[in-house]
Amino acid sequence: MNTAIQAALDHAVQTLIAQDILPSDWKNSSQLTRTKDRSHGDFASNIAMVGSKAAGMKPRDLAEKILSLLPTVSEIQKAEIAGPGFINFFLNADERYAVLDQIHTQKTAFGRTDKNKDQKVQVEFVSANPTSSLHVGHGRGAAYGMTVANILEATGATVDREYYVNDAGRQMDILATSTYLRYLELAGQSLVFPKNAYLGDYVKDIAQEILNQDGTEYVFPVEDVYRDVPEDVQYAEELDQDGNKVVLSGDKEKHIDGLIYNAQQLLKSNYRIFHQAALHAILEDIKDDLSDFGVTFNQWFSEATLADKIEEALETLQTRGFLYEQDGNIWFKSTEFGDEKDRVVKRRNGQPTYFASDIAYHLNKLQRGYTHLVNIWGSDHHGYIERVKAAIDALGYDSSKLTVLLVQFVSLWRGGQMLQMSSRSGQFVTLRDLRQEVGNDAARFYYVMRKSEQHIDFDLDLAVSQSKDNAIYYIQYAHARICRMLEKAKTQGIQFDLEQAREFASKLELDAETAILAKLAAFPDVVNRAATAYEPHQVGNYLKELAALFHAWYNEHKVLSDDEALTKARLLLSANVQQVLHNGLTLLGVSAPQSM
Repeated sequence: MNTAIQAALDHAVQTLIAQDILPSDWKNSSQLTRTKDRSHGDFASNIAMVGSKAAGMKPRDLAEKILSLLPTVSEIQKAEIAGPGFINFFLNADERYAVLDQIHTQKTAFGRTDKNKDQKVQVEFVSANPTSSLHVGHGRGAAYGMTVANILEATGATVDREYYVNDAGRQMDILATSTYLRYLELAGQSLVFPKNAYLGDYVKDIAQEILNQDGTEYVFPVEDVYRDVPEDVQYAEELDQDGNKVVLSGDKEKHIDGLIYNAQQLLKSNYRIFHQAALHAILEDIKDDLSDFGVTFNQWFSEATLADKIEEALETLQTRGFLYEQDGNIWFKSTEFGDEKDRVVKRRNGQPTYFASDIAYHLNKLQRGYTHLVNIWGSDHHGYIERVKAAIDALGYDSSKLTVLLVQFVSLWRGGQMLQMSSRSGQFVTLRDLRQEVGNDAARFYYVMRKSEQHIDFDLDLAVSQSKDNAIYYIQYAHARICRMLEKAKTQGIQFDLEQAREFASKLELDAETAILAKLAAFPDVVNRAATAYEPHQVGNYLKELAALFHAWYNEHKVLSDDEALTKARLLLSANVQQVLHNGLTLLGVSAPQSM
């Protein structure tokens, strides 16, 4: 219906241009949206306010002119001016019922459009270092990324979901060396475990598997492993006034780096056994965890495969004049593209930096022909955005193709107390722990119910409560309630067929029923807006509002009654609410239970 109204407005605009009231090059950025208040009609346009300056008229005067030029549209009952110059459109009653036919025809496809059918989008998300199990922070990125991809697909885009596996960096070396040190311990060696190593029990499990398989073949004397390694950090027993540890001596970073170097020199090619064993074990754990969470990827991209692409990217930047040498390092002139300072891309020892890998990875992405790239990063990566965009422009591509969405941290609360977590110490709350406690549905739902850049306080007690305050329970209960109602209608011998029941739609005369019809019709617009803004919470909020409208109506008005026509009309409305709840929950990766 909004298409017909928009066409009528476009006709009026063309007439205004022909009459020299609006300039021929006027860009119409107005919006036609569904109203939140039914007293304001079904749709509202701000076109008069947007065009008033170009027309040299007051918004209400321009609105009057637009109304006089609107062609007749049979579905529109009336149009009127409101407030500072909004034009409100009221639909005929029959047109309000048309959404029931649309939902019945499209079923699970209702809400889906082809708006972005020409778009090929890559969504890269999670991409956590494969050094430990996923924690609750990673879970938010997983739920958010998967849902953004789902919503983009619902608007017709072709979407690839990708996980960037950081399998070639220093953190993997710390993990590999941590595994080797645990292997030595399990083989009977005595050592002081580094403070900056990975301390979780999963490291021991990986080391035990290597010991079980290969025995003590890789054992070297501990004194050789620790020879000439800088002292580990030593802390004072008491904290400083800010609650931080006071360093007495040593350096934990230099200590672990020394151990990595010695392990590599002693083990030589066998070092890869520990590196790959740790990588494989944890990556498989991550894949299983995400799969159980309903999060899947088209591709798991290995950073280790980027060596040739790094050279290609740096050669391109060199040829285009954006690299220079200083102090033995190779620098990228990122300040020429708005970055706060230039960045090192190759160290004096000839090793590329992590940023160089980022440049190569994005070059690889762009060469794959995507019309748009969506990166979902943790909020601590905020400083990387400008430098990555700078590199894309310097390579000769358009950085506007890249959208970076930052995901804020998650705090878990139970019984009014905030839980603590730390990935290096191994004492963290994993995504798997969370899913086991509250279930996939609550986790998926509450992870996406705020804008990604906003912090989440995840209330574990609320997430498992069976109350109106628990939004996901309230939504799913509406769906299950309708399923139960339809089953009850069958047991009572009520012959109900959606197509035949449509003839009784005119019985839906209550204001509450009109509000539900309008809310149902708004679903495709909500999905489109959510996709455009990358805001899944818009769909979640819509489902909360639809469920609230249904519950209030159901509690106030009897559905199954002696009035056959009214009963079928209300069953018809309920069945359509059920379908839209199902469609919306599916986009969020949440189940639509038939009983609760």
